[in-house]
Amino acid sequence: MTDKNEMTTSMIKGQQLQQILEAALLAAGQPLSPVQLAALFTDEERPPTGEISRALEQLRVDCSERGIELRKVASGYRLQVKQELNEWVSRLWTERPQRYSRALLETMALIAYRQPITRGEIEAVRGVSVSTNIIRTLQEREWIRVVGHRDVPGKPALFGTTKTFLDSFNLQNLDDLPTLAEIRDMENLEPELQLDPAPPAADVREPEDEGQDQEQEPEQGQASTEEPDRPADEADGEEAQDEPGQPVAETDAGKPAT
Repeated sequence: MTDKNEMTTSMIKGQQLQQILEAALLAAGQPLSPVQLAALFTDEERPPTGEISRALEQLRVDCSERGIELRKVASGYRLQVKQELNEWVSRLWTERPQRYSRALLETMALIAYRQPITRGEIEAVRGVSVSTNIIRTLQEREWIRVVGHRDVPGKPALFGTTKTFLDSFNLQNLDDLPTLAEIRDMENLEPELQLDPAPPAADVREPEDEGQDQEQEPEQGQASTEEPDRPADEADGEEAQDEPGQPVAETDAGKPAT
């Protein structure tokens, strides 16, 4: 009985538990799962799962009047700057905020909403070839990954989203994506997303790059749907060349508080 009482009195709880969780989330700089948070404590210190959940909820409430917020995303919990304060916080960094091309956003949206999907199927929907650089960029930023291969001649790769994609857009799962009925026309979204303007036709490709990715061959077994009278320059241009940053047009959204 004595040992049991000693274990109970040594259990971390209350205000101390909340402070430990807040400090860990600030220090981590990335989302932490409930399992990772529980692993912060020894067997004697570790509170019940319900206590950790209550402490996190209290921390979320306490942050409501502060400049940071506790957000639950696919990988767990994280403390981040409130999005409405990004205009000021972003001035800490001198580099130009990351911008995304319309082609990259359209490709990302098709993968998110129609996954698993092949490159040929993306081209069939958009009516233009998908730049190899766009697929490479999305993979390098760990927003998409190959989840399998279509069982057709050529075995084209099937693309799907990752947990990093969900974390970047403050989503817990794909069900949190807005419904297609909620998405307004792309022309109305363009000023809000601050998309890169379409480059002049003469600047789409450097002379030495002509013919490399301008017209990608459709996936084997996929018929090309590109309109014959559509200018070749309307094929996907290369996305912005800035260093990878936070998504959703202005990459400072949801920047961790570290």
